[in-house]
Amino acid sequence: MQRLDLICSERELERVVRLIDAAGAPGYSVDRHVTGRGPHGSVSESMEFSGLGANVHVIVFCESEALETLRQGLRPILEYYGGVGFVSRAEPL
Repeated sequence: MQRLDLICSERELERVVRLIDAAGAPGYSVDRHVTGRGPHGSVSESMEFSGLGANVHVIVFCESEALETLRQGLRPILEYYGGVGFVSRAEPL
Protein backbone atom coordinates (compact mmCIF):
# COMPACT_ATOMS: atom_id res chain seq x y z
CA MET A 1 0.00 0.00 0.00
CA GLN A 2 1.26 3.47 -0.89
CA ARG A 3 0.42 6.85 0.62
CA LEU A 4 0.38 9.99 -1.49
CA ASP A 5 0.45 13.38 0.24
CA LEU A 6 -0.32 16.15 -2.20
CA ILE A 7 -0.30 19.89 -1.48
CA CYS A 8 -1.81 21.90 -4.32
CA SER A 9 -4.03 24.85 -5.11
CA GLU A 10 -7.66 24.47 -4.15
CA ARG A 11 -8.49 25.64 -7.68
CA GLU A 12 -7.17 22.31 -8.98
CA LEU A 13 -8.95 20.09 -6.46
CA GLU A 14 -11.76 18.99 -8.78
CA ARG A 15 -9.27 18.00 -11.47
CA VAL A 16 -7.15 16.12 -8.91
CA VAL A 17 -10.20 14.23 -7.62
CA ARG A 18 -11.09 13.19 -11.17
CA LEU A 19 -7.55 11.81 -11.58
CA ILE A 20 -7.81 9.91 -8.29
CA ASP A 21 -11.09 8.33 -9.38
CA ALA A 22 -9.77 7.50 -12.86
CA ALA A 23 -6.68 5.84 -11.35
CA GLY A 24 -8.87 3.48 -9.36
CA ALA A 25 -7.79 4.62 -5.91
CA PRO A 26 -10.36 3.49 -3.33
CA GLY A 27 -10.68 6.92 -1.69
CA TYR A 28 -9.01 10.09 -0.48
CA SER A 29 -9.14 12.72 2.27
CA VAL A 30 -8.93 16.49 1.82
CA ASP A 31 -7.80 19.11 4.32
CA ARG A 32 -8.76 22.57 3.06
CA HIS A 33 -7.15 25.94 3.76
CA VAL A 34 -3.66 24.57 4.30
CA THR A 35 -1.15 27.26 5.20
CA GLY A 36 2.61 27.14 5.40
CA ARG A 37 5.89 28.07 3.81
CA GLY A 38 7.98 26.38 1.17
CA PRO A 39 10.80 27.16 -1.25
CA HIS A 40 8.57 29.55 -3.20
CA GLY A 41 7.30 31.55 -0.24
CA SER A 42 4.39 31.51 2.18
CA VAL A 43 0.76 30.62 1.62
CA SER A 44 -1.93 31.88 3.97
CA GLU A 45 -5.70 31.97 4.05
CA SER A 46 -5.53 35.71 3.38
CA MET A 47 -4.39 34.93 -0.18
CA GLU A 48 -7.87 33.60 -0.99
CA PHE A 49 -9.23 37.10 -1.68
CA SER A 50 -6.56 37.61 -4.34
CA GLY A 51 -8.02 34.90 -6.54
CA LEU A 52 -5.01 32.68 -5.96
CA GLY A 53 -7.02 30.49 -3.63
CA ALA A 54 -5.88 28.54 -0.64
CA ASN A 55 -3.99 25.27 -0.69
CA VAL A 56 -5.37 21.82 0.02
CA HIS A 57 -3.72 18.70 1.41
CA VAL A 58 -4.98 15.58 -0.36
CA ILE A 59 -4.14 12.19 1.14
CA VAL A 60 -4.57 9.04 -0.94
CA PHE A 61 -3.93 5.43 0.04
CA CYS A 62 -3.69 3.13 -2.97
CA GLU A 63 -1.84 0.26 -4.59
CA SER A 64 1.31 0.86 -6.65
CA GLU A 65 -0.49 0.51 -9.99
CA ALA A 66 -2.94 3.31 -9.15
CA LEU A 67 -0.06 5.43 -7.87
CA GLU A 68 1.78 5.22 -11.20
CA THR A 69 -1.35 6.38 -13.03
CA LEU A 70 -1.69 9.24 -10.55
CA ARG A 71 1.95 10.27 -11.03
CA GLN A 72 1.46 10.61 -14.78
CA GLY A 73 -1.69 12.69 -14.38
CA LEU A 74 -0.49 14.86 -11.51
CA ARG A 75 2.94 15.85 -12.81
CA PRO A 76 1.62 18.30 -15.46
CA ILE A 77 -0.66 19.93 -12.86
CA LEU A 78 2.16 20.34 -10.34
CA GLU A 79 4.57 21.64 -12.98
CA TYR A 80 2.10 24.24 -14.28
CA TYR A 81 0.25 25.35 -11.14
CA GLY A 82 2.81 24.46 -8.47
CA GLY A 83 2.46 22.21 -5.49
CA VAL A 84 4.26 19.19 -4.12
CA GLY A 85 3.59 15.50 -3.80
CA PHE A 86 5.28 12.90 -1.63
CA VAL A 87 4.92 9.14 -1.67
CA SER A 88 5.56 6.80 1.23
CA ARG A 89 4.88 3.19 2.05
CA ALA A 90 1.87 2.66 4.30
CA GLU A 91 1.02 -0.30 6.50
CA PRO A 92 -2.28 -0.76 8.33
CA LEU A 93 -2.15 -0.86 12.12
